[in-house]
Amino acid sequence: MPITSKHILISRTDNIGDIVLTLPMAARLKELNPGVRISMLCRRYAADVVRYCDDIDDVVEEEDVGENLYGFLRASDIDTVILAQPNRDLAKAAFFARVKHRIGNARQKVYQLIYCNDRVRFSKGLSENHESQINFEFLRPYGDSHIPTRQEIADSYHFSIPVDAGIAAEFAPHAFNLILHTKSNGHGREWPVERYTALAQTLQQQPGLRIWLTGSADEGKWLEQHAGALLALPHVINTCGTMSLARLTQFIAQADGLIASGTGPLHLSAAIGQRTLGLFPPTRPMHPGRWAALGKRASNLCTDQPSCQGCEKLRIMTCDCMLAISVQSVLDVVQGWIADRQASPQ
Repeated sequence: MPITSKHILISRTDNIGDIVLTLPMAARLKELNPGVRISMLCRRYAADVVRYCDDIDDVVEEEDVGENLYGFLRASDIDTVILAQPNRDLAKAAFFARVKHRIGNARQKVYQLIYCNDRVRFSKGLSENHESQINFEFLRPYGDSHIPTRQEIADSYHFSIPVDAGIAAEFAPHAFNLILHTKSNGHGREWPVERYTALAQTLQQQPGLRIWLTGSADEGKWLEQHAGALLALPHVINTCGTMSLARLTQFIAQADGLIASGTGPLHLSAAIGQRTLGLFPPTRPMHPGRWAALGKRASNLCTDQPSCQGCEKLRIMTCDCMLAISVQSVLDVVQGWIADRQASPQ
């Protein structure tokens, strides 16, 4: 018999991209449980992005709860916990706190078979679905077996992101503001920085175009050491390490486009409706079939050549698969964005 919930806690304490790809599930839960309250347990560094999502009512920062998950649950009116990411401590706490519905993937961890009572069973490794589609497997206890299409996923994102006057002033003098998020914080294969440099050099001929480099402070230092030619271009500004995640979200929302490989800001950009281009290898499980940027204005590039030898086992940030994505193919997308921007000024 399908369950119903009044207050759901979704647990996702890993990376920004994974969290973003979980949010469409929250939108569907609102439809299945009219009037439901949804909280999300996440790490503090990702909390600001979740707060911008209209489908999340409360954000619970993992650092605030600490080791007292049992006490937190007992003091709350949460009647459902969804372990969208395996979490032994939370599963155990929910069991002993007598949370009515405890949803977890019984194929992932034995403890989820023990502590969860509304179990689902699926294998990510065997699935042909996108990561965001796979998350909908957790809704089967509600009697919902529909796996949305990628277009339906794109339509399921609901964000309210305030406009920042300072960012608007920085962008205002330029006809097109393009963000290049060149690194992936170790989470995906990267388009070589030499290709980003070649792209930026070509775009130097585009009147009024300004390029903004985003990333962490460490990634900014990496660029200083390995991408001097890119940083030296007069129309390129390095902002790495200068923004909080909340401000980065606003920065992306107010820009005109973003290019990145498989990393959190790529999925964030696509989800909030920005012009977004994802660059991917064809190799499972890193391929766009699993991790493509999904959004109303998102697109992705991937070579149609077979994966390079031993690609899935390589412990390097770039490979021949990424080298096979040409500068011209990326340039064609950007030029299409510029034409779109000129046709419909913001």
